[in-house]
Amino acid sequence: MEKKKMTILAVDDNVAQLHILKGILKQAGYDQVITTENPYHAIQMFEKINPDLVLLDLRMPGMDGFAVIEVIKRYTPADVYLPIIMLTADARPDIMQQALTIGAHDFIAKPFNATEVKLRTENLLKMRLMHQQMRGYNEELEEKIKMRTQKLEQTQIEMLVRLAHAAEYRDDESGEHVWRLSHTSWMIAQELGLSAKRSELLLRAARLHDVGKIGIPDSILLKPGRLTPEEFDTVKTHTTIGAKLLSGGDSPLMRLAELIALTHHERWDGTGYPKGLNGEDIPVESRIIAVADTFDAITHNRVHQKAMSVPEAIAEIKLHSGKQFDPTVVDAFVNLYERGETLYISDGNASSVTIQTPLPKQPSQFN
Repeated sequence: MEKKKMTILAVDDNVAQLHILKGILKQAGYDQVITTENPYHAIQMFEKINPDLVLLDLRMPGMDGFAVIEVIKRYTPADVYLPIIMLTADARPDIMQQALTIGAHDFIAKPFNATEVKLRTENLLKMRLMHQQMRGYNEELEEKIKMRTQKLEQTQIEMLVRLAHAAEYRDDESGEHVWRLSHTSWMIAQELGLSAKRSELLLRAARLHDVGKIGIPDSILLKPGRLTPEEFDTVKTHTTIGAKLLSGGDSPLMRLAELIALTHHERWDGTGYPKGLNGEDIPVESRIIAVADTFDAITHNRVHQKAMSVPEAIAEIKLHSGKQFDPTVVDAFVNLYERGETLYISDGNASSVTIQTPLPKQPSQFN
């Protein structure tokens, strides 16, 4: 224990007693001994110096030792061990019990015995040091656990992204749908005024929106003709399958990905699936993805449809504003298109516009 680095705060209204106490502690090797005879000043000093040990007189005018302890406790975090020694000539059991009950750790009797002061002080400071070391060890352990958990979760996310990519390859030959959709969703989120952190989270989570397609048979997913009601019911299950695959994660990313997988086919008018949510009951991230997903799907060739031109796709999305789509999200998307702040590519007819990063126009309800 490096005594020179330990700070001791001694509080006693008797200046002579403080002088004796400080002398004993200095002789024991403690250089940083701060003293005051005013209990009110002691509170201010406590906040400033953050002592390792408090030596506190029990009987003081205006504010006794019990009251000082109560204040000190409010300034001390629950996981911090701060030893307090009461200085008293009153050795009655009820007084000692009260002091221990409210937070004192030991007693030193008056008049002071140098050996007793040294031993009791040293013992409690050793305890303080042990607690600090244990706390540091626990924090280090928690950080290692956190890093390992993050690494495991990242591995899980990478695996799920690969699954989502594999699912996309089954009905999107380029396999680039999830990346285009994610970028467009990110742009819309910023146009709506979502925070940079929330937009970035959506950018990453959007890639997993259709991971549940891995559970849909090829005979249905790749069917060129119109689906039967029964086949469409099977397709609908990709939302719950995806949510189940993503469930159980603790990170904001995994929780958002699970929510998006479940709700990205809900419709503004309440006729979507799987829960029939409507309006703002649908998470804003899923309302954004609904627009980005539809736009990308209808501007690229699929087994069951030919690609639309970009202007045709924009008109189609506008047509379903307030029905399938959130009108606010549609307006944000159209604003981006009209300003040329995103990239659109249609099969057989590439139309490129410079990619920029629009900033939120004003504080948003979504932050």
